[in-house]
Amino acid sequence: MTPSQLSLYVKIAETGSFTRAGQELNMTQPAVSRAISTLESELGVTLLIRDRKQGVLLTDIGQRLLVLFREILNGYHKVEQEVAAEKGGEVGTVRVGSFPIISTNFLPAILREMGEKHPGLKFELYEGSIAEIKLWLSSRRIDVGWIIPPTEEFETLPFLQDRLCLLIRDDHPLANRPLVHIRDLSHEPMILCKGGFETPIYELFREHEAVLYCRYDVHNIHTALNMIQEGLGLAIVSRISLSLSKLPPNVVVRPLEPQPIREIQLAVPSLSESSIAVKLFLQTAKNLYLSGGKE
Repeated sequence: MTPSQLSLYVKIAETGSFTRAGQELNMTQPAVSRAISTLESELGVTLLIRDRKQGVLLTDIGQRLLVLFREILNGYHKVEQEVAAEKGGEVGTVRVGSFPIISTNFLPAILREMGEKHPGLKFELYEGSIAEIKLWLSSRRIDVGWIIPPTEEFETLPFLQDRLCLLIRDDHPLANRPLVHIRDLSHEPMILCKGGFETPIYELFREHEAVLYCRYDVHNIHTALNMIQEGLGLAIVSRISLSLSKLPPNVVVRPLEPQPIREIQLAVPSLSESSIAVKLFLQTAKNLYLSGGKE
């Protein structure tokens, strides 16, 4: 096995296509097919199955080896970074997973700081849900990502506490209350914002034995605001995201009782095994947002 074979296999698994993987790695289609056939022959197992409808599928052993191949490639990258550091330079790529609020409000400043202080480093950015980020961390597709507890699988650093609040149209009966209890929202039509909001909301309703009626799923708080304005439902949202949005004239904010707080953490598969580049990323995030650098 060679690093180029492993990189190609990982790229095929991520793109689901021999053609796209070859294009991204500047390889011809025949060269891609030969490299994978050689890898499978050396291992004596079938790793990939081509399906006309679903594209490229990983076999069970192919799925298990994907994680190991990523770890092997990470080992090569760590060697490169250590050698570069010994020579007074910095190289490497940090694969970062985030959900929309982090991508919008925090990640840009971290990337700017990293670019200024560590120009030799590169970044691959993946945006998804909390569940997807945890899956990417487990499969080693990313090196570091923002998640919401609970988790016992990764090592984490506390990042921030984000309070949640209720958005409601001003003519709704609950809008007259200074505080709205979670149980008061049972069977109310809720507009659920994806991308990091959903997990603590499910837990909140379950904890207080309230019935969550999710009428709509959206991925953008502006969409939720417009839907609330039209009387389509209520939404529980993040104070951080709300601070960056302009409320429609007939939409009001009400605090929730008990006050729900969403813990957001930075997670890695292993702090001790993280590369120099990943550790620099964590230190930069800590300096900016955990050491008084930014609110």
